Amino acid sequence: MNHKPVLLKQTISSLLFRKSIKKNTNLLEKYSLIKQKGSFNGIFVDGTFGRGGHTKELLSFLDSDSMVFVFDKDPEAIVVANDLAKQDNRVNVIHNSFACIKEELYSRNVNYVDGIMLDLGISSPQIERGERGFSFMRDGPLDMRMDNTKGITVSDWIQKASLNEIKDVLSNYGEERFALQIAKAIIAYRDKKPFTSTFELSECISKAIPIREKCKHPATRSFQALRIHINNELLDLSKCLKSSIDLLNPAGVLSVISFHSLEDRIVKKSINSDLLKQNVYIDLPIYAKDIPEPSMRSVLRIFPSKEEINENPRSRSAVLRVSQKSY
Repeated sequence: MNHKPVLLKQTISSLLFRKSIKKNTNLLEKYSLIKQKGSFNGIFVDGTFGRGGHTKELLSFLDSDSMVFVFDKDPEAIVVANDLAKQDNRVNVIHNSFACIKEELYSRNVNYVDGIMLDLGISSPQIERGERGFSFMRDGPLDMRMDNTKGITVSDWIQKASLNEIKDVLSNYGEERFALQIAKAIIAYRDKKPFTSTFELSECISKAIPIREKCKHPATRSFQALRIHINNELLDLSKCLKSSIDLLNPAGVLSVISFHSLEDRIVKKSINSDLLKQNVYIDLPIYAKDIPEPSMRSVLRIFPSKEEINENPRSRSAVLRVSQKSY
């Protein structure tokens, strides 16, 4: 199973060169300077460990006093993380959602960190293994839970949800314009027999859509929407971003890779909301120098190169947003 981390060099550079990044910083050029700088120090968080590509790359440049806390909900990812921790005592494994980042770190007497990275969405191993139930291209049980040891499966949810609930999930989380038609088709199918496999649902959705998007499977948006809903992905992301801002040291960096517009909008809004707080001072009798600085500033928005997209097609929809705590 060939899992390639997305925007790897840029993400690592943003964390290690956090005190010198600016709006026009070329993170790929910075990456080429890493080995010349020797080892780096700090406390970092990988909120989406997956198979550890970003964490392993980061560790290779950190000194022995540094620490990396890794989070994941997926039990299979935690097995990989625990194996890494056995080999490297700088790694601290936390089997939980990144939504609980603040509580988990506080419980370990870690109040501040120097950098946080998030690689959102689904990992290659999850989608390539049909038995996890994420893929419309590989048949398997209709599951889609990131942590398949707890919570409700997509199959169970679909069996109980109302027409409007299904329609709203498809519309809100998949931006699916045919949400109503698909929801009606799902209800009609389930009234005859319950959905048990990804292929059953994929075929049902495909038949319900009157117009096909070029180069996109008709079930893409619906599967994304159901996965986001069943795992509370957007709510978890919002909680994590708010906590991350509180946890970062001055000049600390938050680097987030997102793969669709819903995630990216939440990241952008979370970072910019702190800037918008300054609007409360408009028309008030207060000097500009007395207006508090926003706690975060947006620094960079980076897309993968053509070379990376050719080598790793999964990266084609990725965007990396880098923001920094004021100092």
